[in-house]
Amino acid sequence: MKILCYSSFTFSYLNRARVLFQTLRRHHPDWELAALITDRPPEGFAFDPANEPFDRLVWAEDLGVPNFRSWLFKHDIVEICTAVKGPFLHQACGWGFDAVIYMDPDTAALASLEPLERWLEDHDILLTPHLIDPNDEPAAILDNDISASKTGIFNLGFVAIRTTGEGARFAKWWNDRLLSYCYDDIPNGLFVDQRWCDHAPALFDRLKVIRDPGYNVASWNLSTRKIDIGKDGAITVNGAPLRFWHFTKLGAVGDAMTKRYAGRNYQVYEIWAWYKRQIAAATDPAIPERWWAYGAYDDGKPIAKAERVLYRERTDLQQAFPNPYASGRGSFQEWLEHEGA
Repeated sequence: MKILCYSSFTFSYLNRARVLFQTLRRHHPDWELAALITDRPPEGFAFDPANEPFDRLVWAEDLGVPNFRSWLFKHDIVEICTAVKGPFLHQACGWGFDAVIYMDPDTAALASLEPLERWLEDHDILLTPHLIDPNDEPAAILDNDISASKTGIFNLGFVAIRTTGEGARFAKWWNDRLLSYCYDDIPNGLFVDQRWCDHAPALFDRLKVIRDPGYNVASWNLSTRKIDIGKDGAITVNGAPLRFWHFTKLGAVGDAMTKRYAGRNYQVYEIWAWYKRQIAAATDPAIPERWWAYGAYDDGKPIAKAERVLYRERTDLQQAFPNPYASGRGSFQEWLEHEGA
């Protein structure tokens, strides 16, 4: 099976994407790996795709999204890195691959993902739910079960499709939804790309929900997953091989949630320590922390989330300012300073 695996990120997450691609290359040298980047390199950073652990680079601005800069401005960094996943997936269905897999940049393959290929022989869409076992403790229910009800039953840090049949139909539907409705707006029923896939089992046939505990292990499901490391180094989750881990929220928040639910399952901390070492080795000091070229107006002033929301909610502003990133006379930024308040 000819497989394309891609990830969507900005340069501030290049270190994580490098680790993802390195681990995928180790287990799947036959897969083609693609980087989808919605960003521009920071000054002083020499970006050479030929020296990166992926095979194909796609800039989000080359996806052909109409009025790209206007569309981009409507999203914050998390929203846009998820929104572009839909157009890429839809277009990749026409690139000659049998299947396309998406994985978040902060995931890592810790064993072969060959079972995905076998499942894709019989199914057109693969999804992983946040939870595959119910929680019993009130704190875990609040943190994990209710959280998943707000943010989506499935974690879209992973999705895999066949590029024909129901997989292609899913890709077109997801593309259409993410182009117009990929926002972090939980009160209005949206959480970027995830809440849309709550509908997927009802809308599409040949869809498999992966209930194997070795896939998409993360802080939100550690309350029901026991990690063991054998004398031979093999890692298992509830007795099944660990396939990939989702190292979400690297830092204080991730550490706190992991400690809360890993408890004395010390093997979890060993895996996190390994990942942190990999990230440190993959980090380029020339990339400023939290860098995102589209996080500021042309004059360097940071763009507030409220300014993005105002722009996306008003078609008159979109028509008047097709390039909202511009600064100076006649710009959206000037309009905000004089009339936006």
